[in-house]
Amino acid sequence: MTSLLHRVRNLAAAASILLLASAAAWGLGFAWFEAAAHRPGPPAPATADGIVVLTGGADRIETALRLLATRHAPLLLVSGVARGADLAELTRRVGLDPAPLAASVTLGRDATTTAGNGTETAQWARAHGLHSLIVVTAGYHMPRALLELRRMLPDAEFHPVAVQPPALRRGTDLATARVLANEFHKLIAVRLGLAPLLRPEATR
Repeated sequence: MTSLLHRVRNLAAAASILLLASAAAWGLGFAWFEAAAHRPGPPAPATADGIVVLTGGADRIETALRLLATRHAPLLLVSGVARGADLAELTRRVGLDPAPLAASVTLGRDATTTAGNGTETAQWARAHGLHSLIVVTAGYHMPRALLELRRMLPDAEFHPVAVQPPALRRGTDLATARVLANEFHKLIAVRLGLAPLLRPEATR
C-alpha cells in the first residue's frame, strides 16, 4: 500500500509540474504573440508582382487599394469578398475612382477561411505568373496567413504589410485579449498540422 501511495504521489507531482510548465509555455508564447500583434510591421516594398489582401477586418482593403493606386504592384486580389460587394463600393471608402483600377483588381469570392485565402491566392498568382506578393491583413492574423500562403505557394516571396485594427491601437482590453487568444490557438494548431480539426471560421 505504501508503495502504491508513493507512486500515486509521484504521478501527481509529475502531472503538476507538467501542467505548470505547459501553462508557463503558453503564457510566454501568448505574451510574444501579443507584443508582435501590436508591433508595426516593415513598410511595403517599392515594387512587387502583386498585392493580396485578406478581408475580415478594418482598414485592410483600404490599405491594399492605396498600395495599388501608388503603384507598389500592378495587380490586386481582394480575397474573401462578401457576396454583393463590388469595386465601386470598396474604392468609395478611400475616395478613389474605380475606373482606372478595374482592370487591375480581382475580387475573390470563394474564400471563407484563412486556408481558403491561401488556395484562392495560389490560383490567382499562378494564373498571372506572380512570384512576389505584398500581403495585407491584420498584424495578429499575419503569422497564420503567411503560413497558409507559403504552404500553397512555397516558391513565392511574401512581403507582409500589417494593418493595426482600431481595437489594438487602443491597447488590449478583455475583448481584444479574447480575439488574440483565439488567433493564437489557431496559429498553434496550424503549426502542429492540426488545422483540419479547427471549426470552420469566417476569414479573420
